Amino acid sequence: MDNLLVLLMTGFFIGTFGTLIGAGGGFLLVPLLILTHPTLSAETITAISIFIVAVNAISGSVAYARSGRIDYKAGVLFAICTIPGSILGVLTTQYIPREMFNVTFGILLILLGTFLLYKTFHETVVSVATTTGGPALTQQHLTDSEGTQYNYSYNLTYGIIVSILVGYLSPLLGIGGGIIHVPAMIHWLQFPIYIATATSHFILAIMSTVSVIVHAIRGSYHDAGVLKMILWLSLGVIPGAQLGAYLSHKIKSRTIIRALAVCLAVVGLRILLIHA
Repeated sequence: MDNLLVLLMTGFFIGTFGTLIGAGGGFLLVPLLILTHPTLSAETITAISIFIVAVNAISGSVAYARSGRIDYKAGVLFAICTIPGSILGVLTTQYIPREMFNVTFGILLILLGTFLLYKTFHETVVSVATTTGGPALTQQHLTDSEGTQYNYSYNLTYGIIVSILVGYLSPLLGIGGGIIHVPAMIHWLQFPIYIATATSHFILAIMSTVSVIVHAIRGSYHDAGVLKMILWLSLGVIPGAQLGAYLSHKIKSRTIIRALAVCLAVVGLRILLIHA
């Protein structure tokens, strides 16, 4: 995967699909690095991935901001709650053996993929939520750039708990956290799926940037080969993220979630088979 054109195209695909589902793309890049660069340490893999997640999330958030689908009130609060965990997660990566990292990541992907497939086959995924709740729930109303209205409510305490967990796991596994945050926001917090994907990307932009800064302070980006990989992946990710944000409201929400679920399960299984 060190060919410049391959890096560029890989970045474009990661940017497009990662932004499309609000997951940042780290769940795609990490298994690719695991499979193509067996000599890289877990810390280096997560450092590369979280940098690309940051570039993707920032580019995608700009596009999502134009669509008017970011819940800034929830996004800023949840992002703040991820910061302590994201710093601790970066500091923890140096203590994880590569084989343990691979197996843990593979199992996580399979579990998440299975959960999402089960949910889409047994529940209706609502793209425009009109839920109302009691005084314990935070009420929100958004109107996007196309005039679609979203009225929904969510449990703020649950959102904070999820964000703290995501903040720690994101840099620990280099995944950005979107593959956890998006399902949690949709199925647990009852966010409309289009608001969840856009807001998750906004949260990722803040959280992953903090992780990149911590990695930089620790010297994770000093290697010339690592910097070259990051540069060319980033050049592909930026336009890919713009395309992903554009396609996000052109594709049915159920299709997006099922595509995510299948990809997670297949990649997770592939990683586990390496160590079978």
